[in-house]
Amino acid sequence: MTKTQDNEIIQEGKTEILVHKTKVSRKGPGTKDKKPFYNPAMELNRDISVLMSQWFIDLTRRHVYILDGLAASGINGIRLANEVKGNFTVIINDWNKNAFFLIKKNIEYNRLKNAFASNEELNILLSKNRYEYIDIDPFGSPAYFVDSAVRSITNNGLIACTATDTAALCGVYPKTCIRRYGAKPLHSHVMHEVGLRILIGFICREAAKYDKGIEPMLCYYRDHYFRVYLKIKRGVRYANRSISKISCVDPKKTSFTFSYKKFQGNNIGPLWIGRLHDKDIIKKLRDYLSEKDLNTRKTIWKLLDLFEEEADGPIFFHTTEHIASKLKISPPSMEKIFEKLCENGYNVRRTHFSPTGFKTDASLDEIEEIFKRINRETKRGR
Repeated sequence: MTKTQDNEIIQEGKTEILVHKTKVSRKGPGTKDKKPFYNPAMELNRDISVLMSQWFIDLTRRHVYILDGLAASGINGIRLANEVKGNFTVIINDWNKNAFFLIKKNIEYNRLKNAFASNEELNILLSKNRYEYIDIDPFGSPAYFVDSAVRSITNNGLIACTATDTAALCGVYPKTCIRRYGAKPLHSHVMHEVGLRILIGFICREAAKYDKGIEPMLCYYRDHYFRVYLKIKRGVRYANRSISKISCVDPKKTSFTFSYKKFQGNNIGPLWIGRLHDKDIIKKLRDYLSEKDLNTRKTIWKLLDLFEEEADGPIFFHTTEHIASKLKISPPSMEKIFEKLCENGYNVRRTHFSPTGFKTDASLDEIEEIFKRINRETKRGR
């Protein structure tokens, strides 16, 4: 395979692939187009995918079939086949003929024996075979593919899913969110956490239709997309256990109800109110990360710290500017807020959703009182 006037060879991780020059975007989400797309802004997402795949293959200890269902340039699947160690096969699929031919060239270029190109509509492919690991990374919403994915996945398999329709999930277009995910979003300072939990809740409900439950392994928001890694467990008890963590929420009271009747009025959801991350997996990812030479290594390390810190925290968070604006005072430093909350016996944690965000078991009234106290002390020069 050689570089041409229309193509260029790029390297990501330890892998080189051929991509179309006109389809290389330096930042932001991808675009819906007939040419296979490569987005450098998603490198961190793919680096985490390599780490999670290594964890899953080491955990499974048998031959694993991985499906990269909407592969575009094929970079994610090619990297998995080239950089992950173990007993596995990657099927790299895209419905687009141009993408299919490019994927085949990239497999040949990297001399991969554990990767195969496929050219089918994803739902049709999912209906034909079963996989231990399914990765769905569409342009926009993954909702159209989730039903097929939860039916195709094997017991204790892993579904990795990306959603870039953040405007819908974050409440800019609430009716779109209701149509796609059957849930009411909230456009506020917590919109990214709400959107992520709506996505997880949607997949949970889709899995429950087939008596399957979910266990979130790692779920996060980054830049312009949501990403979830969910283990799927077959059985009524797992489905019931998962559904018990679906709720509609009153954003003013942050109170939970497990009745779908509360979907009316100001309530948001239904959404997932369980944990977002598995702390044991985070520790394993650190081990894998220490062995990898990745451009995003430092960023991932910081993210893993935040994931671990927020893993046992309550759902939703406060931001310093949101509370300070309400009280008409200057936002205090995060250090001061943490210090005062801890002095008063409360748990407080950072969150990856916002650099000025924090999760705590203190009530809003108690938090506001601490903000006022810090403001008074600052004015007195303490």
